[in-house]
Amino acid sequence: MSADDWWKHGIVYQVYPRSFQDSNGDGIGDLDGIRARLNHLVSLGVDAVWISPVYPSPMADFGYDISDFCDIDPRFGTLEGFDALVQEAHAKGLKLILDFVPNHTSERHPWFVHSRSARSDAKRDWYIWRDPAPDGGPPNNWLSNFGGPAWSFDEVTGQYYAHSFLKEQPDLNWRNPEVRAAMYEVMRFWLRRGVDGFRIDVLSQIVKDAQFRDNPLNPDYVEGQDTFLRWTMLHNTDLPEVQPIVAEMRRVVDEFSDAHSSRVLIGELYLPLPRLVAYYGLNAQGVLEGVQLPFNFQLIGADWQAAHIDRLVRDYEAALPAGAAPNWVLGNHDRARIASRVGPRMARLAAMLLLTLRGTPTLYYGDEIGMTDVPIPADEVQDPFEKNRPGMGLGRDPERTPMQWSADANAGFTTGRPWLRLASDWRTCNVEAQSRDPDSMLALYRRLIALRRACPALHRGSYEALEAGNDVLAYARIGEGRRLVVLLNFGAAAAPVPQALLPRRPLVLASTDPARAGPVDGALVLSPGEGVVIGNEGAEENQDPPV
Repeated sequence: MSADDWWKHGIVYQVYPRSFQDSNGDGIGDLDGIRARLNHLVSLGVDAVWISPVYPSPMADFGYDISDFCDIDPRFGTLEGFDALVQEAHAKGLKLILDFVPNHTSERHPWFVHSRSARSDAKRDWYIWRDPAPDGGPPNNWLSNFGGPAWSFDEVTGQYYAHSFLKEQPDLNWRNPEVRAAMYEVMRFWLRRGVDGFRIDVLSQIVKDAQFRDNPLNPDYVEGQDTFLRWTMLHNTDLPEVQPIVAEMRRVVDEFSDAHSSRVLIGELYLPLPRLVAYYGLNAQGVLEGVQLPFNFQLIGADWQAAHIDRLVRDYEAALPAGAAPNWVLGNHDRARIASRVGPRMARLAAMLLLTLRGTPTLYYGDEIGMTDVPIPADEVQDPFEKNRPGMGLGRDPERTPMQWSADANAGFTTGRPWLRLASDWRTCNVEAQSRDPDSMLALYRRLIALRRACPALHRGSYEALEAGNDVLAYARIGEGRRLVVLLNFGAAAAPVPQALLPRRPLVLASTDPARAGPVDGALVLSPGEGVVIGNEGAEENQDPPV
């Protein structure tokens, strides 16, 4: 086992803390709730839990507007409670990854309070301030991700400040070395408390153009689309100056790595593939000095077709720098749930895809029981993204609803009123009910994760693309002298599998169809939406065949 094994070959599970488990009846999930549910993660078989922000916050953007980077919001608990969570997670063999939000603070953060107090204040340059344009308007045409200009005017000092998101989230000036030093100390604060790494929020946006030039028109913009798409974000995202900062962040976490366990950086990066892989930070000496896992979100927006996914997997594998660890993501707190995007049967296929591709998989809480997006009435909307840009369908509340644990009141999530409404199926779609059903989605996830952990070919082996027809995605996973074949039917019709792809005496090791198990007798025909992992009936431990 190497120090990197846990993040290279393990599984990450994302917890959205407001929605995982409430321990005190206020309707909002908290740290003690997460601690009470760690056994679920252990029984599922994951290796690390990533927790979205739990810092003190006015909650204008539900924790991504941070007023103190080195404490815990009382809604979620205390620093002592956080320490207890880290300790218990480690005792159960789980790593803990914390969200790090470097792009901005809350407007109520003491740094910004000082910064906006006067142009002469020592922290003025910790944020991005500019004089108005000649017409008195914003300094340039940059837009906020949450709608409107990326600039707000401050009456006290007569300048605009930049904010890539809400006006309550002013952007830090990462060109200022004092800002960088202060944020690196934030990282060290949590690393000293035992966290095993960070998921870095909107990493590509932390540096803006020094000349504050207007963004150019997007040549692909179509009238009627979201106005945010009118401009190409050339001058306020993915600038070359980001890369040295990423290398500095990496050196900070490397200070806390040792021979037994390395600390990890995971970057949130919605970028084209050539730019995404640049964040691995391959330097001139061939050393990777960037984030170890630049999040690969291709499956979130992919056309759900075998040929399309086959192409993106091949392209991704080919683009990876030497020594880089791949990773895959099906969903998160900002995107519609996989079961809503592709339907319940295809969500089972997606689970097999995620857990058999080469690289680190990230699971989003609730996907293991097939949770779907929950329609939120207009008068119950919480997400500022939806409130600021109504009618665009951008709200993220539907994928953030409370975890469904049991058929007890409020799905076992809270004894109070949940902060968001529950799905209508919570009485039947929950962890407790699915734990008793061997054909459930939860049972499938547990079987696939157990198989992945048991087979080196799956958790550390190489990837070989195979050809199996238009609707079947086929590939082999090879490692430690063994070979497994994965076959996924994305089509709406039954699909015969070419005999040449199957090993001698083929054995179904896992299937998305509960009715299929054991040796393959004769031709193998996959049902619509069925996936299988094939080994060899005579292989060691009946798991996989010799290469």
